[in-house]
Amino acid sequence: MRHLIAKTRPRPAKTRSGKPVHPRARPRFGRRRALSVGVGIALVLSLASSAWLWRNGWLGRQADRMAEAAYQLTADAGFAVDDVLVEGRGRTDRAAILAALKVQRGTPILAIDPRAARARLEALPWVRRATVERRLPKLVYIHLTERSPLALWQLDGKLSVIDRRGQAIPGVSAKQFARLPLVVGQGAPQHAAALIAMLDREPDLRPLVTAAVRVSGRRWNLHLRGGIDVRLPETDPAEAWMQLARLEREHGVLGRDVVAIDLRLPGRLVVRTAPDARIRNAVSKAGRDT
Repeated sequence: MRHLIAKTRPRPAKTRSGKPVHPRARPRFGRRRALSVGVGIALVLSLASSAWLWRNGWLGRQADRMAEAAYQLTADAGFAVDDVLVEGRGRTDRAAILAALKVQRGTPILAIDPRAARARLEALPWVRRATVERRLPKLVYIHLTERSPLALWQLDGKLSVIDRRGQAIPGVSAKQFARLPLVVGQGAPQHAAALIAMLDREPDLRPLVTAAVRVSGRRWNLHLRGGIDVRLPETDPAEAWMQLARLEREHGVLGRDVVAIDLRLPGRLVVRTAPDARIRNAVSKAGRDT
């Protein structure tokens, strides 16, 4: 097949002497573009090597060594721990505090991170809140707010010591606090403080309570000495408790073979006695009559 239009090549330009002049071949990339590519490659290689060094921990180790050297210079200049002052410590062990602080005499005081030290202190069983301050040049000051044990909490046969906020204190043996009030059941810790405050309003009746059981997350049943159960209402249990104390002072209702007292109905008192109470009373009355 032939082309309909013949292709012609451009004739090269000629000089005055008649010799043809051939144009110079132009490079595919300009100098600026080549320079940009080179810089980009160098940057990628630099980042890759930095990432490799970081992953292998070299940069981190070097930074730690530099920081340690700087802190040591400050310690040599007089900014080193000479004493630790603690206020508010009652149950927290001294050694546990020092271990949480991670300091000893001569430690550079500027190397102590108060925020991290506070978090470690507040992880101790008895510490509810902690304050950590660096008092330059040599003193570390600590103020502790410790938890107060309020009651024993029994759930699924397991005993725990709870504080006034209803939180279990970890790592504390219940045997050491056997004299604390006993609350039982799901949700009991959150309402224990209010219950104990209510019971304490009647000091004559309060020592008779051996346990308090949370029922359906709504109300309390009290176990009293002698095997007596007292059922408090969901609404205004304090009024029912005062009513029982008044009846005990005036009529001695707790000493009449009572096994259960129901105070859930407003203004009413339902008393259940032991099944054999009537028989014992009848025998006793017959003996007096003869």
